[in-house]
This record gives sequence, C-alpha cells and structure tokens, in this order.
Amino acid sequence: MRLLLAEDDVALRSVLARGLQEQGYVVDAVGDGETALRYARAHDYAVAVVDWRMPVLSGLDLVRELRRRRSTIPVLMLTARDAPADRVAGLDAGADDYLVKPFDLDELFARLRALQRRPAVLAAPVLSVGDLVLDPATRQVRAAGRDPGLTPIEMGILELLLRRSPGVVGRRAIAVHVWEDEADTLGSNTIDVHMARLRAKLAGARVRVQTVRGVGYRLVPEDDDGS
Repeated sequence: MRLLLAEDDVALRSVLARGLQEQGYVVDAVGDGETALRYARAHDYAVAVVDWRMPVLSGLDLVRELRRRRSTIPVLMLTARDAPADRVAGLDAGADDYLVKPFDLDELFARLRALQRRPAVLAAPVLSVGDLVLDPATRQVRAAGRDPGLTPIEMGILELLLRRSPGVVGRRAIAVHVWEDEADTLGSNTIDVHMARLRAKLAGARVRVQTVRGVGYRLVPEDDDGS
C-alpha cells in the first residue's frame, strides 16, 4: 500500500524510501512538512513516517494539523530528541509511535507493521473475503489454504480490493495506490495485465475479481451473483 515519508535529510530519505519500497510499499517521499500535508490531503495513505525537524512545517505541527483535520492515518515520528518530555510532546500531538535516531531499519519496519495491525476506522487488522485472507502487517496471503505467491504489485491491488469489498474500485484509485506514476499506468493496459495475473493466481479460491465495465473492479465471494 501507499506510504508517506516526510524527511528533510536527502541521504536518509533516499535510504528509507529504497528500504520501504523493498518491503512492498509505494512511497511518496517529500522533504518538508507543508508538502507532506498537501500529499496527505490528496491520497489515502496506509501509514506515514514523519521526521520531527523539517523546514516550512515541522513534523510536530504536521501531525497536529492532520489530527485537526480528523485524519486517522497512523504516524510514526522520527527524531533525534530522546528526552521523555519530547516523546510525550510527540505522542500528545497525535503521533502513534516514536523512533529515536539513529535506528535500525528492521525496527522501523516492525513498528510500521505493528501500526498497521492496530484497528482503524476504515481498516481491519486482517482482511478477508470468502476463503481469501490477507494480513496487511505481515503481508501474508492465504487463498483456499495456500500461498498464491503474489508479487508486490499484485499484493497492493489485492489489498485495495479487499479493503473496499464489496464496493467497486476505480482504475484511477488502483493506479494511485499501487504505482508511483499513475499517469503512465492509466495510459496503458498495465492494470489489465496485472489483474489477469492476479485472477490466475487466485483460481481455486472462493472469490471472484469482477470487472465493472467503464468503472473498475470489485472482489466478491464466489457465490455472489453480482454482474
């Protein structure tokens, strides 16, 4: 799923973005809080990683503004400030977790998985339709009791379909959530190709990926008689 990374240190931002992409996230990486706030208004992120000290708008003020706008995006705050009072300030501002620099990447990934396991208004800890089950935190999928062996892109598409099921997910929403450059994706048959591969890998499970012509796709149980 899509992740927002706000970090003004160019070198660290590059390392984090690369590591997060290897973990299967689509990463929007920005260097200041004001740009991060603009991105947060435009996209529905699964989680955000926010540095405390940033130009224009600090990470602390960014989180306060997100919460003022009733955003429920889970936020992991990064900072070199390790005094208890600083941690309290970050958490009171609305951050969900706090990681002091320098840190180990594996710990960062584990904390993000933990944040995604927490119940949220629009996200269940485990997603399921029929006999298809996906744990967003561990990135494990079981379809009819087996691992379908999904690629990161297929995983991203499936997670979005599961979260919105039985609703229809538009092609643009899929492109925005799963690919870094949605314009190139929408202008080609890329989504159709990956959807066909996903359908093939889910064969045998009691679910169907339905095409809603002119709109997008939806995921339903196999016994659903919808069009």
